[in-house]
Amino acid sequence: MDYTIIRSGRKTLAAQITADGVLIRAPFRCTDKEIAAFVEKNRDKIERYMDRAKARRESLPDEPRLTVEEIHKLADQALVFIPERVRYLAPLVGVTYGHITIRNQKSRWGSCSSKGNLNFNCLLMLCPPEVIDSVVVHELCHRKEMNHSPAFYAEVRRVCPEYDKWNRWLKEHGPAIMKRMTG
Repeated sequence: MDYTIIRSGRKTLAAQITADGVLIRAPFRCTDKEIAAFVEKNRDKIERYMDRAKARRESLPDEPRLTVEEIHKLADQALVFIPERVRYLAPLVGVTYGHITIRNQKSRWGSCSSKGNLNFNCLLMLCPPEVIDSVVVHELCHRKEMNHSPAFYAEVRRVCPEYDKWNRWLKEHGPAIMKRMTG
């Protein structure tokens, strides 16, 4: 089984199924041999998840793929709209932030680096404004908690009480939107 390894300061091994394949997240101290043993031990489970992900992708509606021009237009819109939302929401979260970058990503809606730089997917412009705000709040809350702990989600819900509703919307409709990019 082919997989990509990302090492970080995490404490445990984890497998993640992405649009590009299998991603193994590993602690810095973990050896290649330990990672290979983890993958082998979990091979059946990983393959089941891969099959489910493939079936979900194939069941998505066939929306037209975005053209390069359409992606550029979405990115231009995002470069205006998303920084405005970050400027508005950051004081509500009570954090500062670094640079804001707009990308055309295949599998992520946003991310926050340890230095406070924020990345957002231009495809967010195809989502309702409330969804965009929920993603912005999610990433800004990582300035307080660089994890997905109960404390992190408590902070997200403090600022965005309807976060769960908009997160469900994104889980339901997001894969079809992403499919337009990854074609």
